[in-house]
Order: sequence, then C-alpha cells, then structure tokens
Amino acid sequence: MKLGLLLVIAYLLGAIPNGVWIGKLFFHTDIRQAGSGNIGTTNTYRVFGPVAGTAVLVLDLAKGTVATLLPLWFGITTVNPLVFGLMAIIGHTFSVFDHFKGGKAVATSAGMLLVYNPVLFVVASLLFVSLIYLTSMVSLASMISFTIITIISFAIQDWLLAVLALALTVFVYYRHRENIKRIANGTENMVPFGIGYKRRNR
Repeated sequence: MKLGLLLVIAYLLGAIPNGVWIGKLFFHTDIRQAGSGNIGTTNTYRVFGPVAGTAVLVLDLAKGTVATLLPLWFGITTVNPLVFGLMAIIGHTFSVFDHFKGGKAVATSAGMLLVYNPVLFVVASLLFVSLIYLTSMVSLASMISFTIITIISFAIQDWLLAVLALALTVFVYYRHRENIKRIANGTENMVPFGIGYKRRNR
C-alpha cells in the first residue's frame, strides 16, 4: 500500500508543469503558446527571462530529486530508487495536469541522477555546460550528454542505470526530432553566447 502510494506521489511530483504554472501565474501567458511551445527551461528563459528560466530549471531538477529520495525517506528497501525517479520522469513527460503532454525529461532526469549517483551527476553537468559553450545549442548538448552518460553507465556496469539511461536517450532524441532537423539545416536556436553563437554571427 505504502509503495503504491509513494509511486503515485512520485508521478504527481513529476507531473507538475512548472513552466506552464509560472507563466500563467506571473506573466499571464501560456508558455505552450509562446516561443517553441516547450514548457522547459530553455523556452521559459527565452520567453520570460533568466529568473523564470532558472526557477523552472531548479524546480524541474527538484522533481526528480525529491521523487528519487522518497524510498529513502520512507524506508522502502525492496525497490530501487531509480524506479521512483522514473515515475517522476514519466509524470514530467506525460503530465496528468497537461493533457498527458509534457517536457523533454532532461532536467528531471538530472535530478534523479543527483540522488542516485552524485559523481555521475557532476560529470553530466560539466559535460552539459561545456557542450553548451562549444555548440551554443541546448538541444545538441542535451542529446550528446545523455549519450555519453549512457556509455559511462554501461562501462561502470550499473546495468539498471544503463538500461534506463539508454531508454531515456532514445526518448530524448525522439523528443528533439524537430531540433535535429533544424541542426541539420543550420537553423537551430542558439543561446546568445559560446563558440557556436560567435561563429554563426561573424
């Protein structure tokens, strides 16, 4: 009974559409109807500015972190914490509060990794930030980071994390399919800094 309830709570935590609620509450705008239409950090930053974007990033990270901590807080030892993190990710991407639509799972997945393997979280964060600086593309940085973390997970033989990371990588690539098309034809949105941005705007 407790296990089932905590799994539902993990899903509901993940399902909170922070970008949508912050946009409506503070800016009286539906983020889904602005910019790229995505509810995550990048589009929130682009549409509402750095404060709102940072808030969405922190809150989306927290969803994965809190959900993954639930079994530790409530003494659940029979189920791997990754399962709870996965429930939050499912909630984030198929939100009951957003007609079973949602974000691209990047920040919430990172929040899960922060609890499960803090060292790997630091590696992933450094990779992500470095790739953003090199490419000026959050989408490309996300996809490459997920790919590398999946490879590392297999290399260290954490099989549950590896399988989950592989599944999430495939999903992240799928969710970024329009971004991939824009990357291929040179029209992908860039952050206003980094090597890629400077090269495009020479």
